[in-house]
Amino acid sequence: MKIGTLLSLEIKDREKGEIVRFRCKVAEKNEHYLFIDHPIEVKTNKSVFLPEGTHLIASYVGKDQSVYQFHTKIAAQIKMNVPVLAIHIPNKDKIKRIQRREYVRVETAVDVAIHSVELSFTTVTSDISGGGMAIIIPSNKLIEAEDEMDICLVLPLDSGDYQYVNALAEVVRVKEDKSSARIASMKFTKISKYARQGIIRYCFERQREARNKELL
Repeated sequence: MKIGTLLSLEIKDREKGEIVRFRCKVAEKNEHYLFIDHPIEVKTNKSVFLPEGTHLIASYVGKDQSVYQFHTKIAAQIKMNVPVLAIHIPNKDKIKRIQRREYVRVETAVDVAIHSVELSFTTVTSDISGGGMAIIIPSNKLIEAEDEMDICLVLPLDSGDYQYVNALAEVVRVKEDKSSARIASMKFTKISKYARQGIIRYCFERQREARNKELL
């Protein structure tokens, strides 16, 4: 795990019976500890104080673009150039890969702009993954298999920020769903590593949100 890696943290609020989520970055590390900046609560977008001994579930996107998760706890409050928290680094066998390298697809409606030589329009996705997406085709637009298009996705993240993803995509097939809407399944043919990682992170957040709803 590199310095600067984004971490997502989760804590079970026993009083409210719900999961509280935070985000932070790895500021420094040594053999035994990761030193993280003070976590920002996702819901309020405010920095919070977490006392020593607080148990956490931490997750991050690895080099292979899989999501990894481990249990840890806050070991100490330390002052470097800025105040940081030291959390324990677990043994490698305690770090669990929770998303396989083949991309997990989630059903979600995300705004997307489509541009090609012959047409230009905006619509929403019906599902998305790190490898591609499916979009709802407007009734007045004609799309066929093997069409290539520039796409721009707008991903709303749990942090409250938006990530704009630009990529080149090819239509794999066009079909009609149960509601008679036409759906174009597309694969990304040219996309940056950073952009794909943003999509994987977004899919991971939606999966985590669904799991937490099931637990309530």
